[in-house]
Amino acid sequence: MSDQMRIAVLVSGGGTNLQALIDAQAERKIKNGFLCAVVSSKEDAFALSRARKAGIPEFILARKDYPISRQYDEALIRLLDKIGVDLVVLAGFMNVLGPDFCSKYKNRIINVHPSLIPSFCGDGFYGLRVHKAALSCGVKVTGATVHFVNEVTDGGAIILQKAVEVKDSDTPESLQMRVMKEAEWELLPKAVSLFCEGRLQIEDGHVRILE
Repeated sequence: MSDQMRIAVLVSGGGTNLQALIDAQAERKIKNGFLCAVVSSKEDAFALSRARKAGIPEFILARKDYPISRQYDEALIRLLDKIGVDLVVLAGFMNVLGPDFCSKYKNRIINVHPSLIPSFCGDGFYGLRVHKAALSCGVKVTGATVHFVNEVTDGGAIILQKAVEVKDSDTPESLQMRVMKEAEWELLPKAVSLFCEGRLQIEDGHVRILE
């Protein structure tokens, strides 16, 4: 695997998107890359159990141990440097990464967000809050976006998007689950594979997918 891209997945919770990546790897849908590490910001994240079961090296870098965000970012950089990482994937990682981290891994950090950016995104929009906002606005379509990460929350170049229908009977929880199943779990492994295949090109803040 020495010639393949090394992928580190950062997590904080249940790890459903991590599981989508693990499943995609098992099905050989991630080309030219492999999951080399799972790093959690919480000691009790269930995502760590998923990594263990899949035989992926797991690491805990607890956010609570670092009172200043920049200190946490520096520790995270040191850990990822030690591991040796080509791509960083945020999969339910509940920490905002600072400018130093974003600069260090410029155009090498991918995140999945549960809406069609630029709707329902930015500071304060995460988890069920996103779906509550979508239902509150009465939108008929929502979805998910995979994008590169920069210094602006949910502001990096968009890689892939997929729309998901909003139903009249939806609750934030039911909408969240359908967005995950129909969009997030499909888009994230696909975007990761495209990166590892060298098929993502950024021009003027836009992502072009190469054939």
